[in-house]
Amino acid sequence: MAKKAHVSETPATAWLKVQGVVFTEHPYEYLEHGGAQHSAQVLGLDPFAVVKTLVMQDESGRPLVILMHGNRSVSTKNLARQTGVKSIEPCKPDVANRHSGYLVGGTSPFGLKREMPVWVESSVLALPRIWINGGRRGFLVGLDPAVLSGALGARPVQCALAE
Repeated sequence: MAKKAHVSETPATAWLKVQGVVFTEHPYEYLEHGGAQHSAQVLGLDPFAVVKTLVMQDESGRPLVILMHGNRSVSTKNLARQTGVKSIEPCKPDVANRHSGYLVGGTSPFGLKREMPVWVESSVLALPRIWINGGRRGFLVGLDPAVLSGALGARPVQCALAE
């Protein structure tokens, strides 16, 4: 089990506090390229309830965020169709870092450096609780998924692919 430690405030936790969101902190040992599957494993969580934050861009280079189950992939074709653009592709890590203000592997949808549209796989919103990056590698926050469609303003889409 991961050791419990207090994590200093991040732009994400500061945003959550300003919004009055109740959340729990879940630090863990970060593993390069371990992703949501690794964090779920070390924290004893269901990877379906661990939500990854992915920074992508459309054909014009406009950034967007998609929130997806930790054990699912994004169908960029379905996402593009549902968001009304021609195509969507993942941003290169340095571009994603620039847009979000976070390092890839520590990207949170809360407290983003640049305002971007946020989309969420609709089935995420049906979960009783989710764990999502808290703005630092090796740090998840647990919260009610209603925060995503409420305070964050994420719009639901259906673009999940089984991994």
